[in-house]
Amino acid sequence: MQHTLAFEYESYAGIHELSKEDAWLLQEARKVTVNAYAPYSNFHVGAVAMMANGQVVTGTNQENASYPVGICAERVLLGTIATLQPNVEIVSMAISYSSDSVKSDHPISPCGMCRQALLEYETRLHKPIRLILGGMEGKVFIIKTASLLLPFAFTSSELK
Repeated sequence: MQHTLAFEYESYAGIHELSKEDAWLLQEARKVTVNAYAPYSNFHVGAVAMMANGQVVTGTNQENASYPVGICAERVLLGTIATLQPNVEIVSMAISYSSDSVKSDHPISPCGMCRQALLEYETRLHKPIRLILGGMEGKVFIIKTASLLLPFAFTSSELK
């Protein structure tokens, strides 16, 4: 038996088409990329979360000469939130990137490990995390819940 899995997201030509709040959050993600430590890949990622309490939290990727030691911006952000603001819901998260070697003109999506971490955080707080994805210019995608990025996810229910 064959099944079809559908994926819905919003697509915008650029930041100018976003709501004022979404445009601001994406602009903050663009700005924070300068804080990334990416001397090996030169791929600087910034993630910014708007919390339910109105606070804004940021994270950037942090590389290491021993590659497995590095950590993505999304997981840096989730760890910071879990430590400083446990149990506060994430309303929206914007993710952007800059690079010395590739053009930052389209949205990028979180890696598989970050997708799993985002899903776990949504599950933990019983609240979807809305994602705003965009480069330094160009198209912007909005995804209503991070769980859409990981169909057939491995979750805590498998451990019970």
